Amino acid sequence: MVLQPGERSDRLKALDASLRAAWARTWVSISPESQWLAWTDWARHLAISPGKSVELADLALRQWAQSIHGTCTVLDPSFGNEATGAAANDRRFKDPGWDQYPFSAFRCAFLGQQQWWHAATHGVDGVEPHHERLVSFWAKQWLDIFSPGNFITTNPVVLERTLQEGGANLSRGFGYFLEDARAWLTQTPPAGAEQFEVGRNVAITPGKVVLRNRLMELIQYAPSTEKVHAEPILIVPAWIMKYYILDLSQHNSLIKYLVDQGHTVFCISWKNPDADDRDMGMDDYIDLGWRAALDAVSTIVPNRKIHATGYCLGGTLLAIAAAAMARDGDDRLASLSLFAAQTDFSEPGELGLFIDEAQITLLEAQMAERGYLRAGQMAGAFQMLRSYDLLWSRLTNKYLLGDRQPMNDLMAWNADATRMPAKMHSQYLRRLFLNDDLSKNRYPVDGRPVSLTNIVLPIFCVGTTTDHVAPWRSVYKLHHLSPAEITFVLTSGGHNAGIVNEPGRPRRHYQILTRAEGEAHLTEDEWLAAAPMHQGSWWTSWAEWLKAHSGSLVSPPRMGASRHGYKVLCDAPGTYVMVK
Repeated sequence: MVLQPGERSDRLKALDASLRAAWARTWVSISPESQWLAWTDWARHLAISPGKSVELADLALRQWAQSIHGTCTVLDPSFGNEATGAAANDRRFKDPGWDQYPFSAFRCAFLGQQQWWHAATHGVDGVEPHHERLVSFWAKQWLDIFSPGNFITTNPVVLERTLQEGGANLSRGFGYFLEDARAWLTQTPPAGAEQFEVGRNVAITPGKVVLRNRLMELIQYAPSTEKVHAEPILIVPAWIMKYYILDLSQHNSLIKYLVDQGHTVFCISWKNPDADDRDMGMDDYIDLGWRAALDAVSTIVPNRKIHATGYCLGGTLLAIAAAAMARDGDDRLASLSLFAAQTDFSEPGELGLFIDEAQITLLEAQMAERGYLRAGQMAGAFQMLRSYDLLWSRLTNKYLLGDRQPMNDLMAWNADATRMPAKMHSQYLRRLFLNDDLSKNRYPVDGRPVSLTNIVLPIFCVGTTTDHVAPWRSVYKLHHLSPAEITFVLTSGGHNAGIVNEPGRPRRHYQILTRAEGEAHLTEDEWLAAAPMHQGSWWTSWAEWLKAHSGSLVSPPRMGASRHGYKVLCDAPGTYVMVK
């Protein structure tokens, strides 16, 4: 059989893709080529930096001398305030037991290694910044594995608990390990997640599905007040998570809170894609997601402008869509609210460690084989970004101390993970993370680029202090891109817990400051110094902001608009959210 040139080329490309997919499985979806390039770049430049080498040798000798004399301070400020502060405030070693010998020596040795490697992987002239971050990240990951807190014989807290309980803690921990291993092998939710059932005690705010297409369902929530604000709210959640993070239990449901404040609320519930959805791209999420929902809301609540709200990747999509609407003269929006959503990806935070050409190519080959990105791959990346909080501390507490944290609604939701279509995820990584097309005014919608400079709607923007997915300084960069009035909030908490931040929750605080339309923006540090601090939940400030940008109170609209094709299909939370 003689192959035509085009057929031969396609088969050869398929061969390459098949090998790369197998290579990705071998390396747990992490490109070894990226890591090799980073380490060789660092090692070669360190080899021709004798001054840096002398500094590192001097630091090692001082640390050794301190250990010999028993001082074990290791916190030398001349080798980086960041490393020094992190070591001095390391939560792993706060228990008084770590002050007793020999555990103080174990702690000393570990923190010394941590500081030495921080010094070694930073400030080597000539190393590409991305490579420097990669080398530093992996050095820290390897060190964290060998932390004395991770082992029975070198952790005083574990030893004391074991003596007190006669080893019962280790027995309980082994039982928890077997349960977790069984759940992992059978791909079932972790123990306790069954207590939180979608539609029974989470995602139970009353409402109706009024639109369903091949990508999403649109939920309209029933009013709980006699009168409602004239302008409805349309929420666009991320599709890397299920929407009901915004409608958890009754006490911490943001959607219920809005309904109880007198708002007509609509929310998109994205389909959990499978292999048949491999060709769904970002354009489909705009057309079948945002535009379809916007048309429905505009029909059900006619002649009213809409408060558009987006969370995480849903906020990024909303910013793109709003820029396209501004470009095309579509004035149906009243305001824009963005939660933990990036629009400038020049400094995307630690997630950017996993995004370069070699890494994306490997992921694309793997996704092409399956048709989607597995949920576990994204969860694994997030765990590595916060290895102590999300991995090692939990393993120590559960398996060594025998303390299993009770399951809560947020943890159960987090275990209810989603997949992502191959085409969309590839476009997302390349256009936004790798090329930063949106902030560079070259992201295309309908074949023409959009610019955030065209958005002049009032914007309410939220960042969270410990967000490793969308760092608040990256979220803040919206000030550089749009001349609009921007009310920026920085709230305590992380990417999820900072947003699920109901009134009455203890130890919560936030800063808030508004920049007027067209006014010059402050730098991040200037904003931190200028923005007043408030105790409690930022939800109350958002509710006041929405009220200030809304019209008079009116009677609630009907559920759906059957005469116009938006009939009630089923009760909330719908069917798509149930798909595993």
